[in-house]
Amino acid sequence: MDTVGLIRTGPLLIFSIFVCVITGSPLGTSVIDCGQDTNKVVGTVDEGYTGDVELVTGITAGNNVKLVPKIFEGHLEFLELSFTLGDTSATVRTKKPLDADQLAASASVLYYSVMCDGPVKYNNSRTVKINDLNDHSPVFEKKTYTTNVSEIHDVGSMVIQVTAKDGDSTTANNLVTYSYAPTSEDFNLLSSGAFTLKRRLNYNLVQNYNFIVTARDNFGLNDTATVTINVEDFDNLNPFFSHNIYQAFIPENQVGFFRTIEPAAIKAEDGDSGINISLTYSISTVSPEKYQSHFNIDSSSGVVSVQTLLDREELSVSVITISIKAAQTDDNLKTAFASVSVSVEDVNDNPPKFNKTAYSVTLLENSPVDAVLFKSVVTDLDQGGFVGTFRIIPDSAPFSVGGDGTIRVKNSTALDRETTERFTFQIEAKETNPPFQAVTVPVSVTLLDKNDNSPVFTSNMYEGKVYANQTAGMGLVQVKAEDPDADKNGQIKYSIEFGNDADYFSIDENSGNIALAKTIPLEENVVLEFPLFITARDGGTISRSSSAQVNIRAPGDSKPQFLQKLFRGTVAEEQEPGVVILTVNFLALSAENPPTLTVVTEDDKFAISNRGEFSTKVKLDYDEAPHNYSVSISISDGAHSDMAVVEVQVDDINDNGPVFTASSVTKSVPEDAELGSNVTAVPATDKDSSFNKEIRYSLRGGEGRFSVDAVSGMVSVAGALDRETKAEYGLLVVAEDQGRPARSATASLLIQVSDVNDHIPKFSQAEYQAEVLETESADSTLLTLSASDPDEGSNGRVTYSIFQQSPSSDLPVFELDSSSGTLRLAQPLDYSKVKVYRLLVQASDGGTPPLVGNSSVVVMVKDVNNNPPQFSQDKYDVAVSENLAGGSSILNLEVTDRDEGGFSEGFFIYNNDTFHINKQGVVSLRKDVTLDREKKDSYMLQVEAVDQLADGLRSSAQLNISVLDYNDNTPQFPSIPDPLQIPEGDYSEEHPGELLIIVPTDADLGPNAEVTISLPSPHPLFRFREDGMLLAVGPLDRESRATYELVVKTSDKGSPQRENITTIRVSLVDVNDNRPEFSSRGYECSVLLKDAKEGKLLLTLSASDKDAGNNSLLRYSFSEGSSPYLALNSETGAVTLTSDLADVTEDTTLLLTAAATDHGRPPLNSTAAVVVNLRVANLVAGVAFHSSFYNFSFPEKQPAGGKVGRVSASSGTPIYDVTYTLKTHTDLFSVDASGAILSKTQLDREEQEWYILEVEAVDTRSPPTSAIAMVRVEVEDVSEAPQFSSEVYKASVFSIAPYKTSVTEVKATDPDAGEQALLVYSLSADSLFFDVDPSSGLLYVISVESLSGLKTVEVEVRGGAGSGDVVVISVNQPVNMVEKKVPQLEQSLGAALDFTVKILEVWSSNGGSSRAARAATARTLISFLSEDRGKVVPAEDVTQKLQSKAAAVRAELVKVFGDGVHFDVEINPEGPASNQAVLIALGVLLALSMLGLIVSVALIIRFKRSQKHLEIRTKRALTSADQLKVTRKSSEESS
Repeated sequence: MDTVGLIRTGPLLIFSIFVCVITGSPLGTSVIDCGQDTNKVVGTVDEGYTGDVELVTGITAGNNVKLVPKIFEGHLEFLELSFTLGDTSATVRTKKPLDADQLAASASVLYYSVMCDGPVKYNNSRTVKINDLNDHSPVFEKKTYTTNVSEIHDVGSMVIQVTAKDGDSTTANNLVTYSYAPTSEDFNLLSSGAFTLKRRLNYNLVQNYNFIVTARDNFGLNDTATVTINVEDFDNLNPFFSHNIYQAFIPENQVGFFRTIEPAAIKAEDGDSGINISLTYSISTVSPEKYQSHFNIDSSSGVVSVQTLLDREELSVSVITISIKAAQTDDNLKTAFASVSVSVEDVNDNPPKFNKTAYSVTLLENSPVDAVLFKSVVTDLDQGGFVGTFRIIPDSAPFSVGGDGTIRVKNSTALDRETTERFTFQIEAKETNPPFQAVTVPVSVTLLDKNDNSPVFTSNMYEGKVYANQTAGMGLVQVKAEDPDADKNGQIKYSIEFGNDADYFSIDENSGNIALAKTIPLEENVVLEFPLFITARDGGTISRSSSAQVNIRAPGDSKPQFLQKLFRGTVAEEQEPGVVILTVNFLALSAENPPTLTVVTEDDKFAISNRGEFSTKVKLDYDEAPHNYSVSISISDGAHSDMAVVEVQVDDINDNGPVFTASSVTKSVPEDAELGSNVTAVPATDKDSSFNKEIRYSLRGGEGRFSVDAVSGMVSVAGALDRETKAEYGLLVVAEDQGRPARSATASLLIQVSDVNDHIPKFSQAEYQAEVLETESADSTLLTLSASDPDEGSNGRVTYSIFQQSPSSDLPVFELDSSSGTLRLAQPLDYSKVKVYRLLVQASDGGTPPLVGNSSVVVMVKDVNNNPPQFSQDKYDVAVSENLAGGSSILNLEVTDRDEGGFSEGFFIYNNDTFHINKQGVVSLRKDVTLDREKKDSYMLQVEAVDQLADGLRSSAQLNISVLDYNDNTPQFPSIPDPLQIPEGDYSEEHPGELLIIVPTDADLGPNAEVTISLPSPHPLFRFREDGMLLAVGPLDRESRATYELVVKTSDKGSPQRENITTIRVSLVDVNDNRPEFSSRGYECSVLLKDAKEGKLLLTLSASDKDAGNNSLLRYSFSEGSSPYLALNSETGAVTLTSDLADVTEDTTLLLTAAATDHGRPPLNSTAAVVVNLRVANLVAGVAFHSSFYNFSFPEKQPAGGKVGRVSASSGTPIYDVTYTLKTHTDLFSVDASGAILSKTQLDREEQEWYILEVEAVDTRSPPTSAIAMVRVEVEDVSEAPQFSSEVYKASVFSIAPYKTSVTEVKATDPDAGEQALLVYSLSADSLFFDVDPSSGLLYVISVESLSGLKTVEVEVRGGAGSGDVVVISVNQPVNMVEKKVPQLEQSLGAALDFTVKILEVWSSNGGSSRAARAATARTLISFLSEDRGKVVPAEDVTQKLQSKAAAVRAELVKVFGDGVHFDVEINPEGPASNQAVLIALGVLLALSMLGLIVSVALIIRFKRSQKHLEIRTKRALTSADQLKVTRKSSEESS
């Protein structure tokens, strides 16, 4: 496990080191003693101190004192002496903060001496104790530590060592403790920084560990390092499959590889993933065993394939289980097992099949949509049976097929026997899956006749005529109706329903001939009309009828005449000819003898038609012709005539538009014209009269500056005018009359705006400025002024003048051209007298009065340069230090100039790359340049000062710069051998060891070049002699430390002092003084006998010797114990087998002692224990199942406690016992001590088909080991009988129910799974009365008429119905509306009467003879039966209730038909109701005259399964009787 992700970053600890800075009193004060050497302790201070250390007094004036080292020369790097010759005191102060850690070699004590620099040099030695502060964090030697360790590494042994050091000088501050994150149960981290193993590693669980190790001192300062421990694998585990159970899928009738394997491809791998030995695969078992030969597995890849075709329809099981094994190629005892559940997927290789070769059925015509004809049954041997779609061929057939094969009516209107008596079509059943196999079956449907057609007249209207020569009995007209129904349903009778009030007419009921029954009295100029309503009724049991109208006309004598003598009309002028002005009214028998109408006068302008329409023949003009006409007209039929007059008035229309007197007008107006002042009038005229000639004026354009009077047409000024903005305006004057539609005309008007002097001249600038040299000559042009005036002509002409000069002069200094505006110099200028002139100027226009504009001009007089600059010295001498910083100033060159501005615009010219002179004369060292006295010690510069860039005057000076020495060279070390060698030994001050003389050099001069050499910090083992010889003065042990890195310092005596530091590596030469050390106190390994072979490496001994060279070379041997099976390599320490251990037959442990000896003089040695385990079976002992996977089957419905199967595990030795525990499905199963798996409750295959159990085996070792086995339990199916949802089904059906009428639907369920649950319904015995749909269980009527002839059917008549039980009512609603609302009407009547109402028939009746009846809506008659608690209610009782509850009945009818409905009870109804008794009587004779059959059905239903299951399953039926039983009583008994 990579544990890096578990590391959490801790809080950042920030420590503030407070540095004690004292700027006041020193640590100590003393009086110098220049007569003898003295020693004194100054005091104690915390490290980090800066400031005064000691105040030294008593110095004789003129004597010099120095600060010199004492014992440790490097200590002076912390101190300096502040002293000036002549002073009587000196101060020793710090150069940098005091550091106890750097002074650790001197026990954190600072040593120095103040020396009297006289003839005799006495030292005043001083010591200061520095208290250590915790100012250093621990630091790891490496930031990353990495090691590899075997997973069988010994527990408790060291894995890796980390080391951190703290730079503080005291134990309190430099003691380091270690911690690591994230914590681990596998490792310990000791206080020494060593990681040790807490428990055995497992490569398969964690391959590497990543830790962050923190080294922390007592005050929390810390450092971190990364530790990576990589685990190396060891071959000690069996292989394993990626999954214990696989599911494979392959189509039937196909060989080769599985199409799909879930959850992943079959794969096993070595449990030791780091070694990963190759595996070989094989098939252990196949269940059922008979399919063993059908499968094969690739021994290398583990790919399972099918070798022999499998037919799913012939398989005895739904799933085949294959147990597979994976074994290591190097050890076939290391195995793993898995199970593959193979599902053979169905292939659509069987075609569907209908249960019949053809279907033939009868159907009553006009059957409603979705009425069921029959249900086709399709079977398919493929899985799931038939899965597909049904289709009617052709699609135009009026039938549909549902997804379950049920044939229903799709188009009820097409089921018209009179149009088509028989339908033939095909049903296609087509699979939805490839290859989309299809099968068809023919169907024949014969329609049974129903009286569904009313007679239809050949015409909606018939006409007859009676003349003056009329005679009784004469034929007038014949009506004819047709009925396509068959037999009596198509026989027609005719009758006059109403309209024959005076009985003038009669009709033949068979032929439809209408004759005059008696003569009709006629009237003059009147045509009598007699509308007769004829009914045609067919002879159906429930008859249907229709009506037609016959109009009989009887005209009298004719005498045409106008109804008025004077007619008046109006017409607008200019209308096109043919405009109808009016229609005159007249009286005549037009149809019998049409009259003629004519225009007698003005016939050239007007005309009249025989219908009386009076119209124009020409256009009439109101303006040019009469406004009124009087026209005579006449009417005549040839025998009689009449006259009348038509007065016509012509109305004017707006047919003339306005006309302007002039189409274009131009006018002028001044730009200062007042608002409202008139400009001009633009009149127009119109020839029309009245409001058609009234004119209104409007303007277009003008930008709102003008307006026009709407009545007079006068144009006036409406807005301010400005010629300078716009000089003219183009307008359009519109004249529009008030006619409808209005007419208009336009005229253009151009208005020109004349100029007025209304603008003041304006200068281009409010103030002008000019510059002129004082030497400029007179008449020179300075600048040109400019002013503008937007007015026209003289109003815009500008003249210029000067009206004031400041300061003034006797003669004008400047002159201005009045026309051009040019300003010229008129007099010479003198800069010293006047430097600036200001002029006031004006510009005047030529208007009356003139307008004036003002401006100003500023003229500045410029000076001329004529004085050279002057240096303050001719020569400058300056000295600078060579350490002068780049950019530092050296001196300032002073330059003066008597001209204006002095030397402010001046600059310097010089030729030098080292120094720079700016414009202010400051001489400085260039920023990018450094001085080096050793290369150049002086510079000379010639400098020129120039007062201006252009034509400047100049002067020069000399600059000499000397470079002074500075201590800028560091002392240099000579070449030093690396390393310096010296044998390890016991050296001391008395007996030192010499290494090398080192003499440094310095390139500076004087004291800056005087150098010394020393160790910065006193070293307990090394020091320098005065001549530069490096000495060893302490004991040196190479095994403790082989090399020393010495920091060597050389310093000069310059101020400030410079020093150089280098590192010298001292290497110790080895002496044999250490014994060898084994890496472990003991070594152990185990080997399987089957893996043993000669030369096999078991383990490798490893020892080390701290010495070097031959002193560290080791030789291995067995010092105690021996074995003929083992050999030890004396050089490598490898322990190997000497044979294949064929003679070893049991577990054996070999114990030996190994020795490691070095090659030193004398040689030294050490020993370690060696244990070798020779194992027969397992390297790692533990419990294991005999098989990792078990397959059991167990029948469903078995009582609790049944044995499912047994698992078995072994601890590997009889010493330890094994116990079993069930980990899953503990509510259904248990396991006993022997490994037997038992059921705890009954199992149901329909709820779950199989279970996966996990069984754990645990042994009694300490600690115990455990193993898991997978158990697959398949629940076997046991056939269960189907169950009805109810034992008794009750339903009712009318006695006249047709074929296929649904009675009820029975339902049964089968709890069995799969295809065993497919059910087929049938009757226990054939019946002529009823049948059941084999798929849906729908019970339907075949024929109820034949029930009377069967003795096995018992009928109980509950209130038999006769003709006396039928009630007929009429409602004033159309018959088609009533037919649509039969269900609602039944509910409404039932609610009002508290009965169950069944409507038998609805028909129309239009009888009646009154005039009121002719205007009323035809009646609709309704016949019905009523039932109360299963018994038929007599008609007289129903009639009484209809009358007593008339209001309630009407209220219910209003809910159905709306307001305005009313009903009547028909006592002796005509039409179909009279035939109802025949129908009912027929039902009584057939012993079926009942409200309904109360059917107690106890059906014997056979449940048919697929053929192959019939072979292995037993038929079973649930029934309470062996036949269809119907109880009834005869109608005679009920009466």
